[in-house]
Amino acid sequence: MPDIDTIAAIATAAGAGGIGIVRLSGPAASTIAAAICARELAPRHAQHARFVDARGDVIDDGIALYFAAPASFTGEDVVELQAHGSPALLQRLLARCCELGARMARPGEYSERAYRNGKLDLAQAEAIADLVAAGSESAARAARRSLDGEFSRRVDALATQLLGLRVQVEALIDFADEPLETLGTAQLRDRLASIHATMDVLEAAAERGQKLRDGLHAVIVGPPNAGKSSLLNALAGSERAIVTDIAGTTRDLLREIVRIDGIELTLVDTAGLREDGDAIEREGMRRARAELAAADLALVVLDARAPEAGRGAVADAIRDVPARIWVHNKADLLDPPIDTPEHDGLAVSARTGQGLPELHARLRERAQGGADAPGAFTARARHVDALRRARVDLDAAADALQAEALELAAEALRCAHDALGEITGRVVPDALLGHIFSTFCIGK
Repeated sequence: MPDIDTIAAIATAAGAGGIGIVRLSGPAASTIAAAICARELAPRHAQHARFVDARGDVIDDGIALYFAAPASFTGEDVVELQAHGSPALLQRLLARCCELGARMARPGEYSERAYRNGKLDLAQAEAIADLVAAGSESAARAARRSLDGEFSRRVDALATQLLGLRVQVEALIDFADEPLETLGTAQLRDRLASIHATMDVLEAAAERGQKLRDGLHAVIVGPPNAGKSSLLNALAGSERAIVTDIAGTTRDLLREIVRIDGIELTLVDTAGLREDGDAIEREGMRRARAELAAADLALVVLDARAPEAGRGAVADAIRDVPARIWVHNKADLLDPPIDTPEHDGLAVSARTGQGLPELHARLRERAQGGADAPGAFTARARHVDALRRARVDLDAAADALQAEALELAAEALRCAHDALGEITGRVVPDALLGHIFSTFCIGK
């Protein structure tokens, strides 16, 4: 490791609490802790101690835990000093650690050292941050599975299959003068197809894991004056958008992050879609269509009294959105009322709250996306990107095999194998490591 100094940080959340922890990691951790506790610490024993400053005055009393290398989280000597959770007291204890030779830890440096020392792979290290930030039970369970290695095991199993195929293809290059069919290329293509199918399943699971971690990106879309902004306000629980009876009031995108039963959603209110409109309104509609291109879900809001109005313009705009929920708003104005509109829609009134519980349930179902299924795990955008690049490389390898170009097939398989290695950190540049761990909490 390039860093062999001893680091220290407050490992508990900011603010007052019953207990606060200062964590040390590095070769001098036990020496520093012994000076603070005025006694040697026995490994893997919880010991009551009085924490003292340079003059021998008591900072606090608490519990000291020493984990000797390599049997620790980071693989180095680690000490945790558990004191009362006063921020001023913890800062004083941290300052004493630095006086004795430690330095302040960078964000994520403990997890980075655990990764560099082989205690965790990169996907598991990222799962620690995901577990800390989990906003729902489903997200916490999925992050825990990633931390336990569920995602990493599936990636490694796929990489092992891919490596075996690489070896076979590269071995055949030495027999390029032979007819390829006699060298078993049909079997190669079958193995490649099997790997491709496994890759598709893993990519779909990673995409669900990313949505669970990052939240659902839902765009509210519909014709003018259908009540899109009113629905945003109802879901957000506050008057976030201006609401009037004038068609075209919303001209620009309005974003709001809301939580529904612990599930995070980014809601985007958009300009009403129609065939005409002034220059500003047309720009708003252009932005609405651009936002839909990146959406996970379209909340299609129609006026329940005239649901066919504007449906054509909306249908064209949402054609490529992976999922949609049809919302027939202003249902309170219908006479007689309806419970179940056409197109599997929901009858909703943003003004009275009618149908909002059912809409919450639909949104929660979409956001969870199988999070409670056996083996579900969290993933990040970079994981999904790596899997997509690997899949593209597998396509290139299949084309090369079909064209009997073994060298090109071998190179494409190498690129796919390297892309998988980026997920777990088997192949990863230091610049990427710095970016990843900089997003962690200090103390983790």
